[in-house]
Amino acid sequence: MANIPADLHYTADHEYVKGTSDPNVFVIGITDYAQDQLGDIVFVELPKEGASYGAHDTFGTIEAVKAVSELFSPVAGEVVEVNSALDGDPSSVNRDPYGAGWMIKMRLSSPPSDLMDAAAYQKHIGG
Repeated sequence: MANIPADLHYTADHEYVKGTSDPNVFVIGITDYAQDQLGDIVFVELPKEGASYGAHDTFGTIEAVKAVSELFSPVAGEVVEVNSALDGDPSSVNRDPYGAGWMIKMRLSSPPSDLMDAAAYQKHIGG
């Protein structure tokens, strides 16, 4: 069964949004369920700091042994930090998607509107 932390918010595309000490900056990555479905992750392509995205825009790609998938921004905003450690160790997304495997931090340009809580995401993935 997938690990779905209660304190995060989720998208239908299997990204998560985690708050930081700055109420306008959020950590974004893929969920435990998503990394499990992808399998062994071998490469992650992420944007540059300063890039801006609308909600649901593609911000990068993630490559596993069997497939390449797009990464979708769950919120609208500007990338303020990128997890460059994934360049050398993309498999940390498999080992620790909510910790070392985070992908980007974004400063919101507008409040998120269509995120799910943990219970709704659990239902979404069939749990």
